[in-house]
Amino acid sequence: MPRVIAAVLQGRPIDRLWPALIWLSAVRARAAVTLSAATKRSIDVTVAGVALLLALPVLLAAALAIRINGGPGPILFRQRRAGRNGAPFVMYKLRTMHDGADDDKELFRRFNELPSGPCFKMRHDPRITPVGRWLRRSSLDEVPQLWNVLRGEMSLVGPRPLPLDEVRRDTGDERARLMVLPGMTGLWQVSGRVEIPYPRWAAMDAWYARNRSLGLDVLLLVKTVPAVLSGRGAY
Repeated sequence: MPRVIAAVLQGRPIDRLWPALIWLSAVRARAAVTLSAATKRSIDVTVAGVALLLALPVLLAAALAIRINGGPGPILFRQRRAGRNGAPFVMYKLRTMHDGADDDKELFRRFNELPSGPCFKMRHDPRITPVGRWLRRSSLDEVPQLWNVLRGEMSLVGPRPLPLDEVRRDTGDERARLMVLPGMTGLWQVSGRVEIPYPRWAAMDAWYARNRSLGLDVLLLVKTVPAVLSGRGAY
């Protein structure tokens, strides 16, 4: 754990640490003191509630921009995602694409820029609106997920919730990442997001699920700020 925290703090790639992490996970599996569900939930509710109130002016401005420059359609985008144990829930985001664009995903599948895995991303996706591109770059489109946190469907920190059609349970890492509540930020988000190959992404999420702690959550929340400001991997 100290080596992981040091790597995240210093912005160094943590790929080279995976052999040590696997060993560490086995050694400390029963000895580790993990963050209790009650404590984590209390932090989630407090921080998400305050953050949502503070973000209301920004959300209103973003909603106006979507209405003016985002084409016809709703302000919020709703999508069914996989939560803890794979249970589906409706995740909220500010709409960044033309209305109905999600139905056309399979038409663009051959342009997928992710090197492996079931997930889909295009750097220059033509379905994204001009204001939507800015919302994604700034990660402001993710702010409505604070409501999911308040509802208990997500946590502030955890594995990224995937759309139901992108969820896989073929490997131990893919199954382990579903053991905990999904989060708004996490190891994957602060390490480069879509620049991370899918197998490494799943391994990061699984490692977090097995080794989560209050200290690690706080560290990842702090590291989220420069990750968001840099815009790395956000498109």
